[in-house]
Amino acid sequence: MKEQNSIPTSKVQRSAKFVGTGFKIGGNYIKHYSKKLFNPDMNNDELNQDNAADIYESLSELKGSALKVAQMLSMDKNLLPKAYVDKFSLSQYNAPPLSGPLIVQTFRKLFGKTPEQIYDKFELRSTNAASIGQVHRAELKGRKLAVKIQYPGVGDSISSDLKLVKPFAFRLLGMSEKELDIYMKEVEERLLEETDYDLEVRRSIEFSQACANLDNIVFPEYFPELSGKRVITMSWIEGMHLKEFLATNPSQQLRNQIGQALWDFYNFQQHELRAVHADPHPGNFLITPEGKLGVIDFGCIKEMPDDFYYPFFSTTSNELIDNKEETLKAFRQLEMILPKDSPGQVEFYYGMYKEMIGLFAKPYLTETFDFSQSDFFDNLYNFGEKIARMPEFKQARGVKHFIYVNRTNFGLYNILHELKAEVKTDTYKPHVLLEY
Repeated sequence: MKEQNSIPTSKVQRSAKFVGTGFKIGGNYIKHYSKKLFNPDMNNDELNQDNAADIYESLSELKGSALKVAQMLSMDKNLLPKAYVDKFSLSQYNAPPLSGPLIVQTFRKLFGKTPEQIYDKFELRSTNAASIGQVHRAELKGRKLAVKIQYPGVGDSISSDLKLVKPFAFRLLGMSEKELDIYMKEVEERLLEETDYDLEVRRSIEFSQACANLDNIVFPEYFPELSGKRVITMSWIEGMHLKEFLATNPSQQLRNQIGQALWDFYNFQQHELRAVHADPHPGNFLITPEGKLGVIDFGCIKEMPDDFYYPFFSTTSNELIDNKEETLKAFRQLEMILPKDSPGQVEFYYGMYKEMIGLFAKPYLTETFDFSQSDFFDNLYNFGEKIARMPEFKQARGVKHFIYVNRTNFGLYNILHELKAEVKTDTYKPHVLLEY
């Protein structure tokens, strides 16, 4: 992939890039409607492909929070047309990397030294480039290392970038302005944390130690003395990303083993630590030659306060969901049902949310669950599409914690579906309260 020799870092430069992209999209619409004059039956596929390509090209050059939002949206099959999902998903593994001279410049700025003065060996060509940073191989005293370097200007441009990306998101997502503001605010808070590499190193050590007893999971060793606010040094883990792994046609036993490790990793954190690795895109995991799950990124952690955790996860219990009065109390605590709702609206939202949770909770209600079932995912996607078209769901509902917790769990479900894994789902179960 072609390397980038520069990256826009000032607000003026980044804003100009967005404006230029807006003009391109406007041109795409003019071209589309001109063709439609002669072919009224023409659909939006070509328009979506052109717009997705132009937006992704722009975000790839900018890197940072704007590209991260695209990556997040690519994981939700309900939010965007397929052309956008296909294009934006490239940011999970394979964004255009920065050139070697720009990396050396970054090291000089951070450490006052070149990479070769810090490590015995350092490969200037990156092995993996994503939305916030890119990874390089290195060696020191015979140890193989992975060095993650944050793109210049990313940490300083989060707020301004999200303001610039908001009009694109507004058009693509169809959310109300209030709902989009809540979404963007929560995304901004997590991204500010995700660009603080000092924080990520501390959390990586803390979470890898807390999860050390889980079966078939490995974590890198982290080196704080070789890390800083924009660089993380960790031990190198050999392995394949999910697409590469699946291309080897692994046995069902091995798929199940990796799927079980993923399930246990996420549910142990959610239900025992009350904080979870909230970035479940496949680029954050490796499958090692020994058939273990390597977790290589702890940049995004979502903490769950009790006043969210209990009413949300308790609704996965049949004992609570069958008690309408207590379920309504839980829904009100979660702001899924609002004080101003009429009795008719209360009944409507109660019925819709009960159906939604019934679909989400299916894996929790049996000892094992087969995530290869296409019917389960068809029902999830179809329900998501149905409520996306309903005017009743255009207004903001639900506390902010839903944004990342839903993203985490549906992201987990999607990876397990790609693995076609059957897993034991009773290993780490939700803690339930039956009265609110």
